[in-house]
Amino acid sequence: MKKKQNRLIIMLLLLSSLLMSLPYLLPHCGLLMLVALVPLLCAEHLASEYGIRRFFWWYYAAFIVFNGLTTWWVGKATVGGGIFAVMANAFYMSAVFALFRMSKKRLRGSLPYIFLAVTWIAWERFYLTLSQISWPWLLLGNAFARTTTLVQWYEITGTLGGSLWVWAVNLGVFGLMLNLSNGRFWEWTAKARYASSIGLALLVIVPVTASLIRYNTYDEKSDKGSLEVLMAQSNFDPWQKLHSVPQSKQNAQAVQLLQAQLCGRKGAEYPQEPLLLMLPESFCADIWMNHPNTSRTYSTFRNELVDAYPNVNLIFGASTFEQFNTRAKPSDYARPLNDGSWYLSYNTAFITDGSGRLDHVNKTKLVVGSEFTPYVKIFGPLDDALGNPMGRTSPQGEARTLNVMGYEEGGEKIASIIPVGVPICYESIYPEFCADYVRKGAQAICVITNDGWWGNTPGYRQHFSYSRLRAIELRRDIARCANTGISAFIDQKGDVLQQSGWWQPDTLRGSVNLTDNETFFARYGDIVGRICTLMFVMLALTLIIKAISKK
Repeated sequence: MKKKQNRLIIMLLLLSSLLMSLPYLLPHCGLLMLVALVPLLCAEHLASEYGIRRFFWWYYAAFIVFNGLTTWWVGKATVGGGIFAVMANAFYMSAVFALFRMSKKRLRGSLPYIFLAVTWIAWERFYLTLSQISWPWLLLGNAFARTTTLVQWYEITGTLGGSLWVWAVNLGVFGLMLNLSNGRFWEWTAKARYASSIGLALLVIVPVTASLIRYNTYDEKSDKGSLEVLMAQSNFDPWQKLHSVPQSKQNAQAVQLLQAQLCGRKGAEYPQEPLLLMLPESFCADIWMNHPNTSRTYSTFRNELVDAYPNVNLIFGASTFEQFNTRAKPSDYARPLNDGSWYLSYNTAFITDGSGRLDHVNKTKLVVGSEFTPYVKIFGPLDDALGNPMGRTSPQGEARTLNVMGYEEGGEKIASIIPVGVPICYESIYPEFCADYVRKGAQAICVITNDGWWGNTPGYRQHFSYSRLRAIELRRDIARCANTGISAFIDQKGDVLQQSGWWQPDTLRGSVNLTDNETFFARYGDIVGRICTLMFVMLALTLIIKAISKK
């Protein structure tokens, strides 16, 4: 009998892991997440009924399966990082679930389940805002990234509104099933039975219907005009790009790809509107911030692109460095050079044009381990002792826009200034960080990224789909330029207008609409996450008080 009980619980846990994974792996499966947690909740209920001890390891294993199925590809870039991402993220999920199980000893009725939902969302918000060891890839609200017609209301709630929807429906289904199985449902009055059933149905139908109506009635906003964009997908293997392909060859290919589409730009008439060229993240690694003009890559782009074609702006990514000739270490992120000086590393996005202007932003949201040493005062000495296996890229600390400049004929007088947000790779999965660009005036979003580290796996497709959520939350057109795919134009409804193939050189040319309209989410931020965090604090304090008073 005990073996049958254990097998049933294991099957429920595995079913939950599979259902949770499918929306991240396959398109149009977002609705599965609305029931994916039900088997997990059923398994926990049965474990409590049967008095199974050390159940933590059971559901920890289930969360490992979920994380492993969805993000195993991280190991393609770094095996140790992939194992850590799966194990650590599963542990965080299990810790939230463990708190829920503890709360059942002190709270009654539906309160423990409310505590579970708000604790989970508070943890997701912590990942997105405060934690330096941050891996928000598997936010529950991200499950709808490939089912975007159903979550157009993210423009109000943001992605954590989707997480709240997931928990609300799953808990509603579980509660109804539980009351049906123990017969209490039939003890309710007829009104109560109808109200609970209809209420649960409306919890699914109303958000879906509202989203479909919004999707079909939304008109693209272009109150600030439009911007023509030409992007090149240079398509170099990231490992070969670093070690075996000369930068001069990479530069030549990028210039060739862009020039093939710029042949009509040298006309008799001066173009009245600017053209934005885009190249991907970390395109080069030969720029020292102390004297960027000496970079061969920058000189090539100046001579062959922005000076050669009128009214052209160019955004490109670079791994950059800055030297400090000081005895004292200038920053905890600094590393020594052989001559006794120090240097800082950055992941940078530059913009330049024919006027000689060169502006830049540095990446703020950095990938833990490969780019970034978290809590550097604590882990920095350990990293040094181990031979520096972790990256030490220095973060900028905030979002800042870059300006696309349009010039009158002659190139001396500025005719237009178009602020754009330029999230660099990993930054594009952070909703409120991207909203900061809009608050600072961004009229469009230009994502640059390099997803080739993961190979032809679900990783680059997941990353691409999260940009579709940003388009909905901010109602901004997105031009996304990737090294090996997927490069794309995405409209304000999250629809993909054009996209490149995977692992092939390509160019895309299109127009993005410009607007300074702010969505509710862009203006006020993550209200859902804040409310859930407040509720978590209140319920946690209640649990603490109950525990103290019982003693």
